Amino acid sequence: MNSLFKSEPINLKLPDSEIIYFPNFFDTIEADSIFKELIETTFWQQDKITVYGKTHLQPRLTALYGNEGKPYSYSNIKMQPHNWTILLQKIKLYVEEAANVNFTTVLINQYRNGIDSNGWHADDEKELGENPVIASVSFGAERAFQLKHNTDKSLKKSIILEHGSLLLMKGTTQHFWKHQIPKTAKPVGCRINLTFREII
Repeated sequence: MNSLFKSEPINLKLPDSEIIYFPNFFDTIEADSIFKELIETTFWQQDKITVYGKTHLQPRLTALYGNEGKPYSYSNIKMQPHNWTILLQKIKLYVEEAANVNFTTVLINQYRNGIDSNGWHADDEKELGENPVIASVSFGAERAFQLKHNTDKSLKKSIILEHGSLLLMKGTTQHFWKHQIPKTAKPVGCRINLTFREII
């Protein structure tokens, strides 16, 4: 595995944020191999989530890996981590070098098709600390990643997260911005997203 850095990082330069995008963080051959192994070996689950009083299955599959004793909670779901695999440890090392952070946990999402999605949210859970660094690595089908400012409705951004790419969100980003992976009617294949984070 040989990552850093195959292309120049792109600073999105959005107010009240620090968001940097690394296309081709992993080259195509590496990204193809990682995607295949993650599909086949990850302990996928599909949790129930309650929104506006209605309970339904999350529109994606998830898995949590990380340091022992570091559960992660969001949207009234509490996940216990599986032990790090060799593959995830290798990916983590490259991501940590780019982010300059020692991550404790990775939440893995599988978007099986365009119907699977992740609604507007911020990664602002208390256990992530005041200004969390979130490192998001994408494999598989390209999907739109949308951002909107919490108070200035004119501030919006959409980028395409490519196969093998890395997106870093740092500083005050989670205080001022929300993000989502919207549904799409376009025929798209499976996407796997790894979001590395540090649980305090």
